[in-house]
Amino acid sequence: QGGIYQTPLYAFPKNMDFKIPRSAIVNGALNGKGMELVWVDDPVAAFFLQIQGSGRVQLQDGNILRLGYAGTNCHNYYPIGKTLIDCGALSREEVSLQSIRQWLRKNPAQAEDVMSQNQSYVFFKVLEEEGPIGTQGVPLTPKRSLAVDQKHTVLGSLLWVDIPHPLGIGRLQHLMVAQDTGGAIKGPFRADYFWGFGEAAEKCAGIMNVKGDCYRFLPVENNL
Repeated sequence: QGGIYQTPLYAFPKNMDFKIPRSAIVNGALNGKGMELVWVDDPVAAFFLQIQGSGRVQLQDGNILRLGYAGTNCHNYYPIGKTLIDCGALSREEVSLQSIRQWLRKNPAQAEDVMSQNQSYVFFKVLEEEGPIGTQGVPLTPKRSLAVDQKHTVLGSLLWVDIPHPLGIGRLQHLMVAQDTGGAIKGPFRADYFWGFGEAAEKCAGIMNVKGDCYRFLPVENNL
């Protein structure tokens, strides 16, 4: 901690009440507990890192620290895009990762109040493996790993997707594997497409909100 590095990313709490709401955590409820993994320079980027559940932090020496999901504070996820729609800051058609991030950075005095409308808080662990680890316990593969609701889709299921590309360049038609879950992935008709790492992946993931078809492959019963 020091200088511009004032936003902590925390390890999962041990032997303590971790059901503390996000608003209390960002106001210092975990100070002095020794749980800080790293201090970063951008609270908005830290917020989106928690929504994604994993990511990378570039250190001052140029090395990359890979962080993966370790748990949550057990509060339900709430999409702050809805908050910005309800207050008239953004229209429903405008909402994306990019537009929400831009609004938060242009309105720093209101940003934390808006972010804390989502009282869910994600804790991290340092990863040695390449790539984020999904709920299935294996590294996710860009454009091949899908996050689903386990109540409706068994992890490990083979799925064929046929959906519009978010940039409007044709369609995405290929085989994927259900390997992850997420706080916002609820119901039988919702899934999250893993784009991977980098600016191109962020651009696609940030605006992706498409409808299409998804087919689950099942083994054929042998009735012979």
